[in-house]
Amino acid sequence: MQTKKAAWGSVAFFVIAPGGVAGLVPWLLTRWRFEPFWPPLRVAGAVLLVAALVVLISAFARFVSEGFGTPAPVAPPDRLVVGGLYRYVRNPMYLAVLSLILGQALLFGQWILLPYTAAVALAFASMVRWHEEPVLLRDFGTQYERYRAAVPGWWPRLRPWSAD
Repeated sequence: MQTKKAAWGSVAFFVIAPGGVAGLVPWLLTRWRFEPFWPPLRVAGAVLLVAALVVLISAFARFVSEGFGTPAPVAPPDRLVVGGLYRYVRNPMYLAVLSLILGQALLFGQWILLPYTAAVALAFASMVRWHEEPVLLRDFGTQYERYRAAVPGWWPRLRPWSAD
């Protein structure tokens, strides 16, 4: 896939998928209203939101620059993406989306977002286990097996993994 086409596809998918799950649905649940809450936790929520957004954008960009594709299942990358944050954890996008939702819960003091986060986490874990991992194994074979054996799916490593 051409880089320009992959970039536009990734932007569109970014708006639709994370934008819906971590933006539209939390807004529909909370209208982003601030509830009475302890100020230091609001600050922690804002910091978490910014950090998660940086991670998410970085992970999406990695799919274009390294994978020559998009995170969208309809236009997957041509190459296995294992650089950047993917050297520490296999699912930085999903972790970033969950962190965006938790950040909103803390920032706005909206506890309704906690069960929503749990439901989204369960959906992500199920999708990874039953769809993404089999597809990656089929498409990238031993390269993905080596990567999966070395890099945890959900809890980041302390040191970056190297394919060498």
